[in-house]
Amino acid sequence: MRPDRLVATFSIVARDPAVDEWGIAVQSRFLAVGAVVPWAQAGVGGVATQAWANVAYGPAALRWLRDGLSAADVVDRLVAADEGRDHRQLGVVDAQGGSAAWTGPRCFRWAGHRSGVNYTCQGNILAGEAVILAMEDSFLGSRGPLSHRLVAALRAGQQAGGDSRGQQSAALLVVREGGGYGGSTDRAVDLRVDDHASPIDELDRLLALHRVFFSPATAQLTRAAGNVVREMQEILTKQGYYHGPISAEYDAATRAAFKQFCHMENFEARYREDEFVDREVLTFMRGRYGDA
Repeated sequence: MRPDRLVATFSIVARDPAVDEWGIAVQSRFLAVGAVVPWAQAGVGGVATQAWANVAYGPAALRWLRDGLSAADVVDRLVAADEGRDHRQLGVVDAQGGSAAWTGPRCFRWAGHRSGVNYTCQGNILAGEAVILAMEDSFLGSRGPLSHRLVAALRAGQQAGGDSRGQQSAALLVVREGGGYGGSTDRAVDLRVDDHASPIDELDRLLALHRVFFSPATAQLTRAAGNVVREMQEILTKQGYYHGPISAEYDAATRAAFKQFCHMENFEARYREDEFVDREVLTFMRGRYGDA
């Protein structure tokens, strides 16, 4: 038997029971690792398949998890039926937070995993066991949104040595019932860095943008007046939305220009008709279009 293509990597599969989310974060010296390793479904569980990756593990594992099998039962069933099991690595977290993993004895060293309630970390061709231990410590010691905790765990693993061959790609998948765009899918976060010198840094940057563009508007508001409006008018003029005087007044022309900007930049949900502007949008404007 000829094994499938090697996906040497480190990943974490986890569940956040407080908000019913499941997610996977992964980094590898492999092109577009997000197309191979992570699989998840809201209310069902999450899966990472790697090493000599058998991508059929993903849909099969989710199917059996939907049928009510535990993470341990799913791993046992997948491994038992696969003649290439000695080359495979797998991590699963089920709907209840049960976890299980498999590291085949012929995976290239260092290879191994650590699992606990609501998480499992696994990796192969790593700098050493410290990579997995650092990921576990990071996840268990962190708070906040699952997406941020998963990326932080990747960063901790990389700082401990990461993939011994280097970096190339990374991915983050988080699912929640109705969590996708428009509420019609469960993909709350689905970000991929396919080829980059610092893929975890880039993934972190994309996650920050994702929060700005897709998170609900918050109560962090700034009154549109004085120097704030002056800065807005200068940026809107430079970008071609505003053609009036730099008056520092939030008049009808400035409001219309800002509204057009928000529509063009996909900030419709953050635009307001009153005298306040969303602070996240202001930060975005300054960072991308303001003077250095």
